[in-house]
Amino acid sequence: MILFPAIDVVGGKAVRLYKGDYDQMTVYSDHPEAIALDFKDCGANHIHIVDLEGARDGGTPNLDTVLAIKQQSNLFCEVGGGIRSMEVVDRYLSAGIDRVILGTAAIKDEKFLGEAVKKYGDKIAVGADIKDGFIAVKGWLERSTVTADEFFEKMQNLGVGTIICTDISKDGAMQGTNLHLYRTLSRRYNVDITASGGVSSMDDILALKEMDLYAAIIGKAYYTGAINLREAVQAVQ
Repeated sequence: MILFPAIDVVGGKAVRLYKGDYDQMTVYSDHPEAIALDFKDCGANHIHIVDLEGARDGGTPNLDTVLAIKQQSNLFCEVGGGIRSMEVVDRYLSAGIDRVILGTAAIKDEKFLGEAVKKYGDKIAVGADIKDGFIAVKGWLERSTVTADEFFEKMQNLGVGTIICTDISKDGAMQGTNLHLYRTLSRRYNVDITASGGVSSMDDILALKEMDLYAAIIGKAYYTGAINLREAVQAVQ
């Protein structure tokens, strides 16, 4: 299992939201690239980056920060947040980002998603942000009418290889991750699933590894010290 320690960016700073609420934001560092270097020092090979302003408003308002993280760490970097056009996909991937994550666009614009997958293959991942059993969009501010199962079925049929799946109710709450959700989805669909939201202890990590999940994202638990990243990386190798 791969571990993706996460950096969420607002205004060039590394932050965390509580359950996706932009009004409940904690700033952890003015220098996200320094956090990326600590990830590398702990043995991580991958980073999950979210431009939270991009997720809410569209576009790439934190592009310079994202590229600085990639260039200074030289780790595998996947980026999500506001990627709603081929122009933005091209911009990230041509600049050296390893994978981009489509969220709102995967729900709203199936044609765009299909074109992106056709052009870039496994460099395209999709975010499945689940709220009360339905997919949420626009930085989690809106709930769509698409169920999680409908979404996974459609993504699999479109040839999407990787889905980052977040249970919003668990995100940032430090109360454990939704093991039942990931176990059910991984048995039902033939895609690489990354667990996101609520991964807050070594028990969570070991349980996800036991079910042979593709990857897990460590967010707030890294910043609070609830998970020792070095120990976690060693545990999944």
